[in-house]
Amino acid sequence: MSLSAATRIATLAVNNCAQLGYHVSVTVVDRSGVTLAVARSENAGPHTLGASLGKAFTSASARNLTSEIARNLPSNPGLADIPGYLVLAGGAPIRVNGAVVGAVGAVGVSGAPSGMIDEECGLDATAAVFGQ
Repeated sequence: MSLSAATRIATLAVNNCAQLGYHVSVTVVDRSGVTLAVARSENAGPHTLGASLGKAFTSASARNLTSEIARNLPSNPGLADIPGYLVLAGGAPIRVNGAVVGAVGAVGVSGAPSGMIDEECGLDATAAVFGQ
């Protein structure tokens, strides 16, 4: 994934959430979990930067939505102990032609009712950039 695509995804995700009234931080990582781009709403809390990276890293590592990982946590609680993993909804793999090329992680603050909204903002931004 190109740096420009990663930057567009991060920026769009922050803007998507802002339009819904939520202040978020968004991190986009490559397929290995290395940070490519970060965007942050001015009113997002300082904890959201690290948490957005944790969600993106987790999604890239598992090649899965972090909401799905969280849903399966009761049957595999050891997942929560993997260094760097943050098992909360809001991380989504980025796929191009079926292959995972990275992941996006979003973390909201100021009233976001669930990580599912974070996830939606990231997925919508990815779809807009890659036309999916």
